[in-house]
Amino acid sequence: MPRLAIDSEYLATRLSQLLDIPSPTGYTDTIVRECCDELRRLGVKFEVTRRGGIRAFIPGKTDKPARAIVSHLDTLGAQVKLVKDNGRLELVSIGNWSARFAEGARVTIFSEKGAFRGTILPLKASGHTFNDEVDTAPVGWRHVELRIDAMTRSAAEVRRLGIDVGDIVAIDPSPEFLDNGFIVSRHLDNKAGAAVMFAVMDAILSQKAEMTVDTFFVFTIAEEVGNGAASILTPEVASMITIDNGTTAPGQNSDEFGVTICMADETGPFDYHLTKKLVALCRENDIRFQKDIFRYYRSDSASAVTAGADIRTALITFGIDASHGYERIHLHALRSLAELTTTYVTSPVAIRRDATEMSQSLRGFPRQPMVEADEQRSEPEVAAAEPTPDPEPKSAGKSHRKKKQGAK
Repeated sequence: MPRLAIDSEYLATRLSQLLDIPSPTGYTDTIVRECCDELRRLGVKFEVTRRGGIRAFIPGKTDKPARAIVSHLDTLGAQVKLVKDNGRLELVSIGNWSARFAEGARVTIFSEKGAFRGTILPLKASGHTFNDEVDTAPVGWRHVELRIDAMTRSAAEVRRLGIDVGDIVAIDPSPEFLDNGFIVSRHLDNKAGAAVMFAVMDAILSQKAEMTVDTFFVFTIAEEVGNGAASILTPEVASMITIDNGTTAPGQNSDEFGVTICMADETGPFDYHLTKKLVALCRENDIRFQKDIFRYYRSDSASAVTAGADIRTALITFGIDASHGYERIHLHALRSLAELTTTYVTSPVAIRRDATEMSQSLRGFPRQPMVEADEQRSEPEVAAAEPTPDPEPKSAGKSHRKKKQGAK
């Protein structure tokens, strides 16, 4: 199935709307409601977990082995650690990000009595007072404080507003969508990935594409703190592709254009066969791509596997500059990701054995090449992704069928 046409205007509009909704980990109810409203508008069936993870569903020609496409809705943020005597707030980060990027950020504090605006500042913020000390002050969350835009000159005045320890602080994204396709904002990780998923569903439904197998489009709400897709997949899901950001930085091969396919992150290599298939689909459909490895990175894929899901996982990314800071991406990468995802969800199943969670046979189990390169047959990579079944003795086959019939 060739790649589907992606509505780039819809993709960008969806991203802008998602960025408008604060959603630091632990404060995601509003964005979950927004995504469910959009799924209803598209006509996609969905389920919502107790805490707000969304499992949308588009049926395929068969139910197994089901596929999942995953991204996360939660973002970085902060939390009130201490109400200080000077009427300002000490913070701890939500997710792993530097206080260097927090300095100067405009924020919203969500208290029991309502929302308040404020600014995160270094402890020594005024050059007129501290002179060169503003440049030599240490960097870290203990060296910043939140100034509330209200009459708060003491801890008592802060508490009268209803602000207290544990309150969530959302960081303004301050997005800019440039005419040349660049998008600059905080929290593109991973609202851009969520926007890509919506663009994929929109393309599938508007162009009446036929799904090969049942496919789940999963939105998680706690990826930034390591939980992610740990408890939202169904047993039918055999392969999962995570859509997230890839870091464009010195020493990395990621790019702000095309798809960056992650070969490994800090949790180890991604699935050999699934990753190889994605590379082949890019080549077959003329989708620009590059490969990369991320040393200090984990995603929804890692949380699913470490939680015990026996699934094949892969990670496809949009190149992002200054990840977990003030980020920049390009619409070309988002469109490329959406195109690749449409080719994948409409492609044939390569490893049909994956429809069964456990098997007493190696029949249909895939092979990885072990011979030297010049001995290998030259075949298209998509064909190579289809495993060669191992021969099975007739007696073993009969025994397997008898057991299967008996169990049924």
